[in-house]
Amino acid sequence: MKLTSYGATREVTGSKHLLEVNGKKILLDCGMFQGRRKEAAEKNHNLPIDPAGIDHIIVSHAHMDHTGSLPTYVKNGYANEIISTHATRDLSSYMLADSAYIQEREAEYLTERKREFIEPLYNMEDVTKTINNFATIGYHVRHEVTPGVWLTYYDAGHILGSAQIYLEIDDHDDDNKRKTLYFTGDLGRKGLPILRDPELIREADFIISECTYGNRFHKYIVDVDDHFERVINETVNRGGKVIIPAFALERTQEVVYHLHLLMNQKRIPEIPIFVDSPLACNVTTVFKSHPECYDKEIYEEFIKQNDNPFGFDRLKYITDVQDSKNLNNLKQPAIIISASGMMEHGRVLHHLKNNIENPANTIMVVGYQAAYTLGRQIIEGQKVVKILGKSYKNNAQVEIMDAFSGHADRSDLINHLSYFDPKPKQIFLVHGEEGQGLTFKEILEELDYTGVTVSEFGVGYDL
Repeated sequence: MKLTSYGATREVTGSKHLLEVNGKKILLDCGMFQGRRKEAAEKNHNLPIDPAGIDHIIVSHAHMDHTGSLPTYVKNGYANEIISTHATRDLSSYMLADSAYIQEREAEYLTERKREFIEPLYNMEDVTKTINNFATIGYHVRHEVTPGVWLTYYDAGHILGSAQIYLEIDDHDDDNKRKTLYFTGDLGRKGLPILRDPELIREADFIISECTYGNRFHKYIVDVDDHFERVINETVNRGGKVIIPAFALERTQEVVYHLHLLMNQKRIPEIPIFVDSPLACNVTTVFKSHPECYDKEIYEEFIKQNDNPFGFDRLKYITDVQDSKNLNNLKQPAIIISASGMMEHGRVLHHLKNNIENPANTIMVVGYQAAYTLGRQIIEGQKVVKILGKSYKNNAQVEIMDAFSGHADRSDLINHLSYFDPKPKQIFLVHGEEGQGLTFKEILEELDYTGVTVSEFGVGYDL
């Protein structure tokens, strides 16, 4: 039995982990590389594994760095099932369609610029074929993937439908010895709204663990409501608007949830709130369709009262382009939630250019801002920023809310691993920048874990 990682190795994106067992090739996740455009494009076009040679794909959740390359692999010969949870399949239908639209627009732009035909990474036809290949199972259902290999999903608490992957394997090349392999996927945090806490696993021989924040501690989520309350009231008192760039998947729904609570508790004024993102609107319909993923708190606060956690009187979801443009004429205080979260594309750019120069307004940043993005320039206080090709003064108030992370931090990861008894034989650290991985490896070794490896791209490990 052999494990080889072809992505998320000493970096965060491009999750792909190939398990070769009993003559079969099983790929755990099929994620897209993200980051610097040229470098990411090269990685996404160069396929390190022959798609036609893969027997099964199992995905952990619907984020693009875990599923975004699925249509590429289908386009290039993968024709077998893609196993996921029910919610992951439904989310992927929208997320991958949005990604295809971006790929097609990017190819059109490059074709015009270079005056030669540039083929998109994939298109809507590829996405349709991909979604048709999905086979879904629920949490805690033991499913035979192939003879001698059984899969069970456990809730990861990261985003809607996210799962930890647990494999029981009868290794035919090792006298049918029973072995267990556990992949964290992306682990969430305790106490996040909407979702259940990550489930704890008790036993595994081999672990593939994310380490995104292997050397970082998060702020407490309980601070979020107080922060929202202060910023919104201060902005309204100045006569301004609050612009919240947010990822369409999970972060938008979390923000809406908190604003709904604050509105119910009369801690913020009854000003209009807009979610201006077609993708976020579609994703929210998926959230409404999967209450089986909700935690107890959302049942107590909303479901028991027949109240919709993602809809209330002052909230309006906008999909129509003209309705979105009409927000530019809004003079009164309001809250506008719009994608993309890093302010690189999407309708949020129009809201930024119309509001960033007014010091009465607030840009509230609720997600990670990668280097070289517009979002990073804004939070670092760059005096003048370019939006849609024009320069604007960065005069608006900027508030950073970093308690929202959906990833386990160092203490969460250590606590999660501490439940394994006995300790695993080997731990492979993935989905973290090199510094995070190497530091977390040292921390685990200080806690008497052995066989800890920070995985390297294309290096095979015998299990």
